[in-house]
Amino acid sequence: MQQPIIGIPCDVKQIGLFPFHAVGEKYITAAVGGAGGIAILIPSLGDAAQLRAIVDMVDGVLLPGSPSNVEPHHYQGAPSREGTLHDVARDATTLPLIDMLIQEGVPLLGICRGFQEINVVLGGELHQHVQEQAGLNDHREPDTTDLDHMYGPAHPVTLAAGGLLHGWLGCDSVMVNSIHQQGIKRLALGLEVEALAEDGLVEAYRVAAAKSFAFAVQWHPEWKYWDNKVSQAILKAFGDACRERRMRRNQ
Repeated sequence: MQQPIIGIPCDVKQIGLFPFHAVGEKYITAAVGGAGGIAILIPSLGDAAQLRAIVDMVDGVLLPGSPSNVEPHHYQGAPSREGTLHDVARDATTLPLIDMLIQEGVPLLGICRGFQEINVVLGGELHQHVQEQAGLNDHREPDTTDLDHMYGPAHPVTLAAGGLLHGWLGCDSVMVNSIHQQGIKRLALGLEVEALAEDGLVEAYRVAAAKSFAFAVQWHPEWKYWDNKVSQAILKAFGDACRERRMRRNQ
């Protein structure tokens, strides 16, 4: 059976004088090695005709994390503070793309920003600064240049009984990394919680009525996924759904 095609939307980054469309290598590696797919990068052009063609082409989409934040007007949030990094082109691409993928039943995995994007598309809201909210912890990464420390286990999450994660892993809690400042303020209708942090912040969910795999996590399972059973389980389930779609399309 042919490997499934997994699309990964790009960030738009300014490098020197020119804008570049880019995806972190770790997401590409996870899509290829962890999910077993052929990765293609989706340029963030915000073009509806391009998006329609992409939906018809891919067997799944991995929405990657990013240093940028979803612009708050998409969820009726207050204007961002000065200096906040946004990516207007990515918002114009991923937000309509997510809606199309869910409607078409294309497997979807959201990571970090991708987790936040799906919630926004379905009508949820975000905290822009989780660490400033009463009762919530500081979920930002440690101040270090040591990537293994930065992406190391940071806090436990409790898995929802009867959820996908609970079924894949056969346990009640796992340790995850934590590298985010934004977080879910209000979970969109239609999303079912899969994992909660100790402070009650939603860390994973699934799209309950999705026609296929539609799952997202706030942490980063792509980082050295081969050393982490939680990451392996998530990527395998995503890859299996992509392979199933590929097989149906080839019949």
